Amino acid sequence: MIAITLVYSVLTAAVAFGAGYFMRRAIAEAKIQSAEEAAKRILQEAERDAETRQRELMLEAKEEVHTLRRELERENRERRNELQQVERRLMQKEESLDRRLDNLDRREAALERNRKEVTQAQEEVDKLLAEQQEELQKISGLTAEEAKEILFAQVETAVKHETAMMIKELETQAKEEADKRSREILSLAIQRCAADHVAESTVSVVNLPNDEMKGRIIGREGRNIRTLETLTGIDLIIDDTPEAVILSGFDPVRREIARIALEKLVADGRIHPARIEEMVEKAQREVEAVIREEGEQATFAARVHGLHPELIKLLGRLRFRTSYGQNVLKHSIEVAHLAAMMAAELGADEELARRAGLLHDIGKAIDHEVEGTHVQIGVDLLKRYKESQEVVHAVECHHGDLEPETVEAVLVAAADSVSAARPGARRETLESYIKRLERLEGIADSFEGVEKAYAIQAGREIRIMVKPERIDDSEAIWTAREIVKRIENELEYPGQIKVTVIRETRAIEYAK
Repeated sequence: MIAITLVYSVLTAAVAFGAGYFMRRAIAEAKIQSAEEAAKRILQEAERDAETRQRELMLEAKEEVHTLRRELERENRERRNELQQVERRLMQKEESLDRRLDNLDRREAALERNRKEVTQAQEEVDKLLAEQQEELQKISGLTAEEAKEILFAQVETAVKHETAMMIKELETQAKEEADKRSREILSLAIQRCAADHVAESTVSVVNLPNDEMKGRIIGREGRNIRTLETLTGIDLIIDDTPEAVILSGFDPVRREIARIALEKLVADGRIHPARIEEMVEKAQREVEAVIREEGEQATFAARVHGLHPELIKLLGRLRFRTSYGQNVLKHSIEVAHLAAMMAAELGADEELARRAGLLHDIGKAIDHEVEGTHVQIGVDLLKRYKESQEVVHAVECHHGDLEPETVEAVLVAAADSVSAARPGARRETLESYIKRLERLEGIADSFEGVEKAYAIQAGREIRIMVKPERIDDSEAIWTAREIVKRIENELEYPGQIKVTVIRETRAIEYAK
């Protein structure tokens, strides 16, 4: 029974295995068949897609070929057009060149004909000139060289005359322009610079509270007045002038010291030799301080910096110095301003002109103590205190002792004359003024051929009428120069004097 069961089981398993095998095989075959069919479909679809893509690519390639062909054709047309244009231009240029060559050929032929004609004409002219020269030599009896010399001499004379006239005219124009420009510059400088004028004085007056003070100033047996005069070097004049004492002396600094000392003594009331010495010392210190302050103020006013301290003190001393009634310090400041203004107008060194103008009269500070002219004293002082050579030269030339070599030196001399020539800047007594004018006219009258002489403009100009039959134009110039030399040698005067010689011819007839 068991065996049958086992056989049955085996058979069942075999049947089941066979059935399963056949079923799996059938399923596998079915799957393979379906896969093959799918593959066929895929291959068919791929073939269709490939054919479609191929057709699209072919179309795109054809379109691109057509596009490139159109572009190539367009470029070819453009190039053909450009080549045609270039060809037309070349043909035009070639035609133009041909025409020009034809014109040049014709001109060359014409020039050749003209050259031949000119050559023939020149030969004829040379022949005629030679014949004329021979005829002229026969007629005049002169050779060609002699005739040339005579002709050259005549031409030379004519040219010299015309040149002289032209030079004279140019000189006249230059002088007129220079005079006009100088007047403008001087007037501008004078208008821009105002100055005060101080009258010259060699005395000072000290007011007293009463006349009894005069006796105390004199002292017992005159000891007080002698002490004061000895210490200051100033003369005290005590006369009948009520309540006043006059201090007389030519040294303005000493006179100022004496005035201050005497005013202090009068205010203090104690007047005796010891007290006088003490007050004189105090007055000296005060005056020295004033001198230093005045010098510094002068440099500030003139805008000049970097001066040696000793030069500043000497400038301060000029505060007490006058020349023909004009305060020298104010005159120096004015000259500095005038010279600087004129230098600015002319484009010269303004600072140099200002410095030289301020220092030009520095020698007057000690000219009563040192021998020599104030110009030479000033030059020595400036050299001692290391001033520049340009400043020294300008100071040395400001009175015409030397010929100026710089524009600034000329401007300083001009500014000095302008400042001194201001109306009211300088004064002199009426008697000496009249004598100077008479002497001035007398010098002019002493010359032969002078008819009349008139001193005008306060003696700054003299006009001289000469006899035209005795003095010609050249002698008039010589007469003016000689009169100038006589005036410079024989007269003393401020500024400058203009000498004008007038020569005129008058023709007079009477109608009857």
